[in-house]
Amino acid sequence: MSKKAATEKNLTLPQVKKLLESLGEENLDQFQRRTLDYASKFSKVDAEAAEKLVEKLVKEFGLEEEEAVQIVNCMPKSIEELRIFLAGGRKIIETSKLEVIISLLDEHRKLK
Repeated sequence: MSKKAATEKNLTLPQVKKLLESLGEENLDQFQRRTLDYASKFSKVDAEAAEKLVEKLVKEFGLEEEEAVQIVNCMPKSIEELRIFLAGGRKIIETSKLEVIISLLDEHRKLK
């Protein structure tokens, strides 16, 4: 008997919403429907924008993927709010970089 290796992937709320919608609401169980409802209510950008934002935050700003996913899920509007997501990290990010991150989030927030 072979064991399958479980893989884990961090998804943003918009990506979860897109995935569940692709399955068709009639094919979802009660838990999946609640999850879709939650993702629909709290998604702040579309799935494609969320994916691009996570990639940019990881590549350009050196954030961990988990941090980037949480930032995209919540889309903080100020540097103070953004710092909450980065408080547990070992590195300190300059205020100028945080301002750039906020402006990047603002650009995508306006597109929705």
